[in-house]
Amino acid sequence: MIHSPKTRIVSQKMIFPGCCLLKIFSPEISRTAKPGQFIQVRILPLLDSTLRRPFSIHRVNREEGELSLLYRVVGRGTTLLSMERENDFLDVIGPLGKGFNIPEGKRKLAIAAGGIGIAPLFFLLEELARSENKDYTIYTLLGARTGEELILVKEITSLTESFPGGVEIATDDGTVGHRGPVTELLEDVLANRPVEMVYACGPHDFLRVSSAMLEKHGVAGQFSIEERMACGIGACYSCVCKTRRENGEQPVYKRVCVDGPVFDANEVVF
Repeated sequence: MIHSPKTRIVSQKMIFPGCCLLKIFSPEISRTAKPGQFIQVRILPLLDSTLRRPFSIHRVNREEGELSLLYRVVGRGTTLLSMERENDFLDVIGPLGKGFNIPEGKRKLAIAAGGIGIAPLFFLLEELARSENKDYTIYTLLGARTGEELILVKEITSLTESFPGGVEIATDDGTVGHRGPVTELLEDVLANRPVEMVYACGPHDFLRVSSAMLEKHGVAGQFSIEERMACGIGACYSCVCKTRRENGEQPVYKRVCVDGPVFDANEVVF
């Protein structure tokens, strides 16, 4: 874990109302970060609070020493963060948590994102594209409430164009792609294509439905779980989630910040 008290902002822009893309300069963190990990940011103008805010690492440019965060403006902290500009500074620690991994021999993958859930999954797609193994099949499924809220479709299509599979889109209002939740696309993929592993991130209801689908079709998966965090390093136990035990005993609570945020799909009790 690296503490960088003066991390410079390279750029910040609003992708659509209420959703920002922030790029920071942090060679030490970008050098070691893995898909699915996160950083904790102390928002300096928020002087009445010592608590940091957690943000998934969205993408990494190791050559330039930069990493990006993709986030929604939902409260006081993220509102203040959205006001930060180029060459301002943030107090950052990271990379934190357990990230995604691809089990040996798994080559047919589905990546499903509900809304802003694409944030950590984009980094995973980047790493797959940079991998020496080019025999992956990747089905990328993107969901949003409306076409205006779809994020990075062109970039994702370009990133995955060398792999069989393709990109499919679902919007709740039907303005783009399939009309309905992205879980309906996931059900179709699981039922009709030889998927070996599913990676997903999004709202709890989306993950709960996805987990049931994976169990139904006997497919393994890894989910990035979102919970409110305080310390981010496992000391405060404010971000626990209920998980199953293999032997069927009583569920146990695990800390999302250190035991996750990535868990096996069949491990979490939704």
